[in-house]
Amino acid sequence: MTTSIQSHITRCLIAGVVAILPLGGLVLSVMWVETTISESWLADQPWYFPGLGILVSLVSIYLVGLTLTSLIGRWLWRLADSVLESLPLLGSLYATLKQIVGYGEGEGALFQGVVLVPHHEDGHHELGLITNRSTSAEGVARLTVFIPLAPTATAGRLIVIDADRVAPVDMPVSEALQTLVSIGTSSNASSDASK
Repeated sequence: MTTSIQSHITRCLIAGVVAILPLGGLVLSVMWVETTISESWLADQPWYFPGLGILVSLVSIYLVGLTLTSLIGRWLWRLADSVLESLPLLGSLYATLKQIVGYGEGEGALFQGVVLVPHHEDGHHELGLITNRSTSAEGVARLTVFIPLAPTATAGRLIVIDADRVAPVDMPVSEALQTLVSIGTSSNASSDASK
């Protein structure tokens, strides 16, 4: 009983962090920029207006996105990523946060890959995230797959399915989560899922 309560609490805490972390971080960052600008010498300038910090934040977010979608930007991001992961104490915290928000992949990650799971009622497929791999007593490879609900990627259901019944998708976990949150409007994810 204690294990099930502990498992329930852990699952809910992880779901809460996944839901709040990106949005909370964004809101806090925008508020910090707005407060910093409104309390600095910029507030005394004739061209200052309330909300300048929000505009600066939106432009900054756009520029970061523009940089990360370029070839050089992706290379710089990978370099910064490897440097952050190699830091003595902050590296493990950074790696954990990266896994929680879906950017960590591989065997040790929270989500190990993306698959298409057949829907039993109408023959369509659902996007699923692999959380564990196992083998049954009969030697059949099985996957534990979390099937999130769009646009709330933290809600969904967990299934155990034979590995040969799912179709692997050549898509990073972060992109799959982005597709779910954007209710499938991400063009990259849509084209990857159709391959």
